[in-house]
Amino acid sequence: MQNYNALPLRTIFSMPTRAVPAFGAALLLSLAAGCASEGTAVRTPAAAPVQTLPAPAPVVQPLADNASATASAGALSLREDAPLRYTVKKGDTLWDISKYYLRDAWEWPELWYSNSQVKNPHLIYPGDVLTLVTVNGRTRLVPDSVLNLERVSPRIREEALDTALPAIPIEAIRNFLRGPRVVTLEESRKAPYVLAFLDEHIAASANTDVYVRNLRASDVSSYAVVQIGEPYRDPDTRELLGYEAIPAGEAELRVPGEPATMRMTKSNREVLIADRLLPIEAESFDANFYPHPPANPVEGRILSVFDGLDQIAQYQIVALNRGSDAGLDPGTVLDIYQSGRVAPDPYGAKAVLLPDLYAGVMMVFKVTPRISYALVMNATRPVHVLDKVKKPVPGSH
Repeated sequence: MQNYNALPLRTIFSMPTRAVPAFGAALLLSLAAGCASEGTAVRTPAAAPVQTLPAPAPVVQPLADNASATASAGALSLREDAPLRYTVKKGDTLWDISKYYLRDAWEWPELWYSNSQVKNPHLIYPGDVLTLVTVNGRTRLVPDSVLNLERVSPRIREEALDTALPAIPIEAIRNFLRGPRVVTLEESRKAPYVLAFLDEHIAASANTDVYVRNLRASDVSSYAVVQIGEPYRDPDTRELLGYEAIPAGEAELRVPGEPATMRMTKSNREVLIADRLLPIEAESFDANFYPHPPANPVEGRILSVFDGLDQIAQYQIVALNRGSDAGLDPGTVLDIYQSGRVAPDPYGAKAVLLPDLYAGVMMVFKVTPRISYALVMNATRPVHVLDKVKKPVPGSH
């Protein structure tokens, strides 16, 4: 049989099956062992072949109104105005559609009907029609294509993966994918650096030649030119987590030597003397993750905001003092809390720390062991550096 998983296509199978083990052979072998101990010869028949039976079809029922959907939603934060049917449009994101149906968009996996025969059941495409139904008594969102395949003979549906909806607006983070990175102090000190410019300029841009020191011989000919920014320190422990390496451009080796001559092939900002050169990071970003809360409680803080803005708004990128060591991965959703301010007590000697205020939600899209980067998906009040992030609580907002 052809291996469809090897194809770069979405493949949907219907008629899932399950295996029913045969216990007779094991029982006879047990009896044979008992009789053999008494000197009795027993002929053991060959094991019965494994039977493959179709799995029971899920009980799928259409919903007549939103009240029925809400009643069967259980703990889901289903919106009262959630549409019973929705046609996916080009430009939609998984997060957009989640907001049509849920107050807490990260509950998407609980609402989505997961067909186990689909390699990635969360991929949906422009033109897909989504319908609210009850599956075995629970509200689920089901593509009509899956509903139809449940009712007819097995078929294969093929679509190019690059047409699938992304989880978040990719344009909001596209320029960041080769953006800031975390380096250690030792890495930054050992990295080659810009010594001077060819024509004694004070800055360089694309198509300008620069002289670089400490460029070791290697197979790499292209480098990222970065400016070492402020140190990342944990706000609570003051532990040094690394340094922000801000991309300024890219350079290509022209003439090896000490110093080497390099040509700026790309520039995001002015390249200055003393800027460092690092190997270009491979883009390993996968847009097909989907929103989910962290498996365990997480509390952290916002370390910085990309491009150094003071107030953080929707679709801005922030760095957090928690990473994969804390259980974060791409798609992890965290609530944002504005840190409580201190208010003087008019009748007491000590000031009182006010409660933290819910300020929005963010989704992590890039992680390192101790630092991660997230996109602010929604901000209900001003968000600032050092505000807190926590594991979301269903239905709490």
